[in-house]
Amino acid sequence: MTPSKPLPRPISTVMAPPIVSQKPAIQVIERMTALLDALAQQSEPVSLKILSQTTQLHPSTAHRILNDLVLARMVDRTEPGLYQLGMRLLELGNLVKARLNVRDAAATPMRELHRLTGETINLSVRQGDEIVYIERAVSERSGMQVVRAIGGRAPLHLTSTGKLFLAAEDPRAVRSYGMRTGLAGQTKNSITEPAALERELEAVRKNGYARDNEELELGVRCIAAAIRDDTGRLVAGLSISAPADRANDGWVGALQETAAQISSSLGYEAAERAETSRA
Repeated sequence: MTPSKPLPRPISTVMAPPIVSQKPAIQVIERMTALLDALAQQSEPVSLKILSQTTQLHPSTAHRILNDLVLARMVDRTEPGLYQLGMRLLELGNLVKARLNVRDAAATPMRELHRLTGETINLSVRQGDEIVYIERAVSERSGMQVVRAIGGRAPLHLTSTGKLFLAAEDPRAVRSYGMRTGLAGQTKNSITEPAALERELEAVRKNGYARDNEELELGVRCIAAAIRDDTGRLVAGLSISAPADRANDGWVGALQETAAQISSSLGYEAAERAETSRA
């Protein structure tokens, strides 16, 4: 009797990873991007016909999307049937550029201030009714229970940097902020009344720096100074965060000097501007 041959072992198959599409999930965004890219390739206003041919979009589709982009100020209609990139894109680009520039300019001074104080140094910018932390030099001995990560957000009125931005607004804008947010608090020290907030902002304007007295997190105090760009615009806040029992008013001078150093590297000359304003 002939012995039976062993059955062949099943061949294991390795499934290839699924191919992830690089296209936007929403078709209209893909078409909008194609039109913006086509406009970006031209130094002069472009006709609807050329845009339609370049993007391979039907003229009626291209016209409809361009109309919406004009309403959003991302595209300008220079005359009937001619289009170019809009000023809104320049505004948005300048915001991104400012954030990148201030982060690069602040990196080394932040580390030096961290070595001097031994505490956490934060770089934050405003986005709507909140601040966003975009860089930080963290202290290993912080001892703080909550350390907000880069990309974290916090309400303007509860933070030292946020108060810098509010202090730069006119009273009507501050009242509008209060109505939108309700000045919600997070600790027993939070400022939740419009009159109290205005008094706090007046102190910020007078002193040239801002405080957070355990208003966002109990046990954590912060002080912040303004960073300005070459136009004098407030673009970011530099702050020191420390446990309440280690907070030191003696850091204010070094904080302001560091913020001024960063502002200077962005093209802001405080003394020159002050002289110009007096003249």
